[in-house]
Amino acid sequence: MKIAILGTGTVGRHLAQGWLRAGHDVVLGSRKPEEARPRAEGLPVTDLASAVADAPVVVNATPGTASVELLTSVGADALAGKVLLDVAVGFTEDGDLSHLGESLGEEIQRTFPATRVVKSLCTVDRKLMVAPDSVEGPSTLFLSGEDADAKHTVRGLLRDLGWPEDSLLDLGGITTARGQEHYSLLFIGIAEALGSYGFGIRVVEEAA
Repeated sequence: MKIAILGTGTVGRHLAQGWLRAGHDVVLGSRKPEEARPRAEGLPVTDLASAVADAPVVVNATPGTASVELLTSVGADALAGKVLLDVAVGFTEDGDLSHLGESLGEEIQRTFPATRVVKSLCTVDRKLMVAPDSVEGPSTLFLSGEDADAKHTVRGLLRDLGWPEDSLLDLGGITTARGQEHYSLLFIGIAEALGSYGFGIRVVEEAA
C-alpha cells in the first residue's frame, strides 16, 4: 500500500521507517520539499499534492495548529475518499491545547466530509509508535472515527507497526478524538514525573 505522510518532522520520519520495514510504499509530503530532503534520512520527499495524488492512505503528521490550512492547500477533491490517519495534536505558543471544544480530528472531518478520518497514535511518543514492545508490558492504543472500513485499514497499518490486535481499542466516533488529544496534557505531566517519554498506558478491565 502507498502511504503519503504529510510532515517531515521526527514523527513523520519514524512512521515512514516503520511502514517501510513492513513493506509499504511510503512518501513524505512537504510544503518545501527541497528544504526537507536533507533531513529526511534518505526517505522520498515531494510536495503535498504529489504525495497525496495516488496514495489511498494519507497520514497527517503536521503541526496541529497548521494541519487544516495545509490540508486545505491540498484540496478537498484530492482528499475525497481517502483514509486520513490523523496523529497530530495542536498546541499554542503558551503550551495550551489549540483545540478545546472540538478536537483537531473533528475539525478535519468537518472540513473534509468526503475524507475518512481516523484519529490514532497521538497518545504515545514517536519511538513507541513504531516499537510497542520497547516498554515493559503491553500498552493500549486508541482509534476514533466514523468509517468502519477506514478503521479496519488503520488497524492493519498499526499491526504492521507491531501493535497486537488486543492493544487496539476503538473508542467510537470522531468526537472521541477529544479524549485522545486532551490526554496530551496528562502525557506531558507523566513524562515530566518520569523524566522520560518512553512509556505507554494500559486499559485494565475489572476482574470477572
